[in-house]
Amino acid sequence: MPSILALCAFVLMVLGGYGYVNQPIDEPPWPQVIPGFSFSPFQEGQNPLENKLPNKADIQSDLKLLQGKTNAIRTYTVDGVFADIPALADPYGLNVALGAWISPDLKANRREIDRLLEVANTPPYNVVRLIVGNEVLLRKDLPQAQLESYLDEVRAKTDIPVSTAEPWHVWLKHPELAQHVDFIAVHLLPFWEGIALDHAVDFTMETYHKLQATFPGKPIVISEVGWPSQGRTIKQAVASQANQAKFLRRFIHKAEQEGIVFYVMEAFDQPWKAGIEGSVGGHWGVFDAAREQKFEMRSPIIAIPQWKLLATASIVVALLMTVLLLTDAGGLKNSGRAFLMFNAFFASSLIIYVIYDFTLQYYTWASVLVAALLLLGVVGVFVIVLAEAHEWAEAMWYQRRSRLLAVPTQVPSSANQPFVSVHVPAYEEPPAMLIETLNALARLDYPNFEVIVVDNNTEDERTWKPVQNHCAVLGARFRFFHVKPLAGYKAGALNYALERTSPKAEVVAVIDADYKVRPNWLKDLAPQFENPDIAIVQAPQDYRDGQDSLFKALCYAEYKGFFHLGMVTRNERNAIIQHGTMTMVRRSALEAAGKWGVTTITEDTELGLRILEQGHEAVYIDQSYGQGYIPDTFTDYKKQRHRWAYGAMQILREHARPLTGLTPSSLSAGQRYHFYAGWLPWIADGFNLIFTVLAMLWSGLMLYDPVYYNAPPMLISVVPILFFIFKVTKLITLYVGQVKTGFRTALAATLAGLSLSYTIGRATLAGLFIGRKIPFIRTPKMAARIAVLRAMNAARDETLLAATLLALLVLIYLRLGFETRENLAWCLVLFSQSLPFIAAFVVSLISAMPQRVRPVAQEQTRP
Repeated sequence: MPSILALCAFVLMVLGGYGYVNQPIDEPPWPQVIPGFSFSPFQEGQNPLENKLPNKADIQSDLKLLQGKTNAIRTYTVDGVFADIPALADPYGLNVALGAWISPDLKANRREIDRLLEVANTPPYNVVRLIVGNEVLLRKDLPQAQLESYLDEVRAKTDIPVSTAEPWHVWLKHPELAQHVDFIAVHLLPFWEGIALDHAVDFTMETYHKLQATFPGKPIVISEVGWPSQGRTIKQAVASQANQAKFLRRFIHKAEQEGIVFYVMEAFDQPWKAGIEGSVGGHWGVFDAAREQKFEMRSPIIAIPQWKLLATASIVVALLMTVLLLTDAGGLKNSGRAFLMFNAFFASSLIIYVIYDFTLQYYTWASVLVAALLLLGVVGVFVIVLAEAHEWAEAMWYQRRSRLLAVPTQVPSSANQPFVSVHVPAYEEPPAMLIETLNALARLDYPNFEVIVVDNNTEDERTWKPVQNHCAVLGARFRFFHVKPLAGYKAGALNYALERTSPKAEVVAVIDADYKVRPNWLKDLAPQFENPDIAIVQAPQDYRDGQDSLFKALCYAEYKGFFHLGMVTRNERNAIIQHGTMTMVRRSALEAAGKWGVTTITEDTELGLRILEQGHEAVYIDQSYGQGYIPDTFTDYKKQRHRWAYGAMQILREHARPLTGLTPSSLSAGQRYHFYAGWLPWIADGFNLIFTVLAMLWSGLMLYDPVYYNAPPMLISVVPILFFIFKVTKLITLYVGQVKTGFRTALAATLAGLSLSYTIGRATLAGLFIGRKIPFIRTPKMAARIAVLRAMNAARDETLLAATLLALLVLIYLRLGFETRENLAWCLVLFSQSLPFIAAFVVSLISAMPQRVRPVAQEQTRP
């Protein structure tokens, strides 16, 4: 019942939110007829810059549509078919303010002026104004004296009133220009001034009155006035259909009261103008490019007329998401269910609105491709967010852990103690460290075990010989093999050990060469194999040098997230990741699965998946039974994570068919889900790296041509920002709430995790799209400390990327400013994208700090 109530609440929130934002707003009605429209008869797909022009039939169709809606139209050129507009307009009762296009091309100007005069002085005599040039001085196409010469010439050859069209501030800057015109043709477009909608009409009227006071006796004609329906914002001016409708209906009402002559900018959307004014340039029309009226002329204005459809679509998608998220959610508390519902409704609402917003744009084939990729990216982000939200809920708001095994409280009988063969692969390991590992094994409180050490390919006899000698000292149950050559890296060594395992061994256990196990490891965990369905018993990796330095404290905190969160939740659906130390596997299952795999560099995880595909069970004991060493340097830390991520992608490629169900296996839906969802964040790092590169390229294009290459729409910028906030919030919340760390340790884990984003991203892209086998890279233990410069070099690529992103951010601010919300949002995107790279630089510096305990390492964490 609480879940149903929560679901109903979220449905009502969506409906209420859409309804509140889209309340009808009364505005002055649009009159039956207005004085004029700016008229550019280009159809969608036509472009004067490419000489793709309308024909007479196109123009007649547009004029017919405007018949009875306006007294006049304003044109901009008399070149070609545009000279026929007055004759074509006459049958529809339309007068014409005829324009001549004036440019730096003096020969073209001569043709325009001659043709202008010819058309104006030829029947049907419906040309009521002549406008010589459009924003010539604003663009600095000609000296003022040359423009004045043209104006004087035209005035001398006709009785029709003559002017040139310029924005209001150009007229005020060049008042002497008024001596060469019969009226002031002014552009009043408060959107370009960045004026908020609620002040835009007042600004327009005040500016009009200022011109009247400056040029007494000169008629003022507003030759362009309007507001765009889509595009970027400028300061406080927001482009939207609702704002376009509000501005025009308010302005026309005021203009009618004062008897102002004006031409609404413009009759029809002109998508081609995006090439010269950016995306906003194509959306000034009262009618769209398909000649459909954009907004209500007399009824109350609704921001999104289709809001009921969008709300319904959002709810339907959210319900589908909720069903998927709450499948097999019996162990979740009501608060966890509500959290998942919230994420489903939020994600669906944003996705539906993004799709709706895309439908309002005009696209070329290239922009369609870009839009499709962006939309695909947005959907991909939310798939990852929902998967992470699911993990968050199951980690934070669970009622019970049905499969999490408790630590045994009684010592089992000898009948429940299967013979265990402990395998220790080694390569170039410090002999003192490995001897310490073997001594710990010798102290095991368990009667039935053997230890097989396989040193593969170590060159220096002084490294492996002491270990061989020590095994002889420890007794018959310890056997040492030095093998050279031996192919297959760690998997090869483990298979070599398997071939020499005692026939009576029922269980194979593996630890890394640096692990000191606790005496009760086998005693506590080996009896779990009494259950014939269990093939793997896994204990977490743990570390004993987490307080040696601040760097290792960061790493130690970061490791805990996987072993005390991810593994615990995966265990509930029998989907744990087997890792190659502190693992125990039933020998018969291991051999039936084909032994340790040599086709990937993460042979442990790959074997675990093969065993699960055969229908066996794997269990996880959330208690430390052994501790090893953390990588000593940031370089080694990165190499380790690169191997894990690259190997995971190799596994996804090799096991794609059973994981997707194309090949029959015993995997359940929950197991398949966890193997995909568990690696989605790593895949996200890969695609985020691609996004970062594209963001840098786009930022460069913005700086090169800020008009054509606008900042991406707000919604596109908001998504990666929200994703970054979600990711960091999740990490900190789970570390503090579930791993039981202090807040500083949670921040440390977050910093360490972010520092690996670039490494993981590169590894996943290579593993997914290249997929070739790369060498197994051993993680060195007890390595010598490194100098600061060498430590910084470990994050060279990340430092360069961070510097580039921050430099682009500063350049965009200096060149373009934050006058538009899109620019500000895009710079926030660049900043958020730089944070993982900055984290890598910071961690690389920390790795070179002296080995001493820092406060973060002293916080109490879960054992």
